[in-house]
Amino acid sequence: MTTRPGRDIGTAPPVSSDAALRRAFAFLGLRGRPLVKSILLGVGGALSALGLAALSAWLITRAWQMPPVLYLSVAITAVRALGISRGVFRYLERLATHDLALGAMATARERVYRTLAAGSPAYSVSLRRSDLLGRTGDDIDEIGNALIRGVIPIAVGAVTSVAAVAIMASVSWWAAGVLAVAMIVSGLLAPALAARGAARTIADSSAAHDRSADAAVTALWHAPELTVARRRSEVLAIARRTEADALAAADRGLRYEAAASAATPLSMGASLLAACLIGVHLASQIPGSLADVASGEGLTPMVLGVLILLPLSAFESTGPLTEAGIQLERSRQSARRVMALVDGAGVDGAAGEPEGDGPDRAIHSGPVTLDTTGLRWGWPAGDYLGSADGLDLHLSPGDRLVIVGPSGAGKSTLGLTVTGLLAPHAGRIDTRDDHGATVDVRSASCYFAEEGHLFSTTLRENLRVARGDASDDELVAALESVGLRTWLAGLADGLDTELVGGSAAVSGGQRRRLLLARAVVHPAPVVVLDEPTEHLDAADSAVLLHRLLGRTRGLFDSARIVVVITHDPAAQQISSENPRCRVLEVLPSPTG
Repeated sequence: MTTRPGRDIGTAPPVSSDAALRRAFAFLGLRGRPLVKSILLGVGGALSALGLAALSAWLITRAWQMPPVLYLSVAITAVRALGISRGVFRYLERLATHDLALGAMATARERVYRTLAAGSPAYSVSLRRSDLLGRTGDDIDEIGNALIRGVIPIAVGAVTSVAAVAIMASVSWWAAGVLAVAMIVSGLLAPALAARGAARTIADSSAAHDRSADAAVTALWHAPELTVARRRSEVLAIARRTEADALAAADRGLRYEAAASAATPLSMGASLLAACLIGVHLASQIPGSLADVASGEGLTPMVLGVLILLPLSAFESTGPLTEAGIQLERSRQSARRVMALVDGAGVDGAAGEPEGDGPDRAIHSGPVTLDTTGLRWGWPAGDYLGSADGLDLHLSPGDRLVIVGPSGAGKSTLGLTVTGLLAPHAGRIDTRDDHGATVDVRSASCYFAEEGHLFSTTLRENLRVARGDASDDELVAALESVGLRTWLAGLADGLDTELVGGSAAVSGGQRRRLLLARAVVHPAPVVVLDEPTEHLDAADSAVLLHRLLGRTRGLFDSARIVVVITHDPAAQQISSENPRCRVLEVLPSPTG
């Protein structure tokens, strides 16, 4: 199994969590109007619930006095209206909030992909697959959850709390004061306490989950190699251990969260008890008008009902704020990791290229020559590779090069370096057109990885990843040239066939041929193929290698340079038949 050092996103320059979350919200492409709409709908639902509680209390106690029913008709209608509006507002708020959050998360993922594509390729190709999955998956989800479970509930809770205290103040200033203090405890102190307890827990849990995901991805992607090397049980043991660490980290800090969760029912109980005591005090006074009650001079049954039932409804909006505090802390830490990923894309331009040169780089169409002088290569965080004097290489249009060597010697890393995706540790790479003018190495070459991705879309779009303007005739010709004529003919929808699940829709050999068809379609004059015949039987592998390296019936025309990285022993024999084909053996070297 070939391994390479992965760049740890968590080691990016530190940034304030609050600043990162604000930047992440901007990265989500949030607009003020949809956010305000969601908050207003949430406030409408909360105020309907609050009004329903107050009016229901009044109606129940007033009905106990058995007045003429017409005296209650307006209140009865209002209670029905508030009950319906409460449900309608909450339903509309859920629709608006989730539409806002899901749209923002889709925008964020698109922007992350574009940023990585436009940024330094040396940074992107050195990221661990588990890190990319975590940052573009769970972490962006957590930032979106900050809207649904954090920002909007906090805004709704704040407005509702102020309204509840104002209504209570019209009944009793003492009751309003107690309710205000209880609201502060439930809606401010409890979320702060929960966030404090969650801060370290979330950080430790996230780090453990990253290690667990890394081990799981390694076990899934390299299962055959691990089995052959008898290391599968070792990797699975690491996955189990890191998952246990993640669970243990999640259990830490629960003391704070439990105390915070208890704050709301305790505050509600204290507020309700205070309301009852104040009601008893007011009941001892001579009953008077509502204005008299406000001055503490009397009490009516309706006011007593409002005093007791209003706090029960008021805390309905502050109850979720403890979870909101935890969610905001979780989202802050996710935002730090996502923004570190985004910031890192602009660091260390590859092969001397400027930062942010973009995914829409024009491909050089004419023939080129490629020269390396004293080239030494390796991963940014790894050792130097290549001989002490470096690699000197000259490739002209039509040349073929076979790179062989043991696993871990740096063959794929050399391919990435030659195509400009990794900066060389030493030496230089020169690419020139047939007039001697310097050509950007990345615009003149393309690297096709062994583990190239197949997308869950049509066969046509999977091939057009290499060249968006390729015609159907060109795509069919490319598929036929790599030996997929019969397979294509057997597809009912032809190029419109959906590859559901991407690589899961085809066999290993078909996947390898599809990736090779992409290379045929791509117009770059320098093509680097990493293990193009992997998962093919010996006979099919020999046929394709003959077409890649032989003198006739080539997959690529004579104006293109083709570099093949392979473990197939037949490649060296086939290359000896073509005088334009050379073999480069890469051997492990000590640290430079």
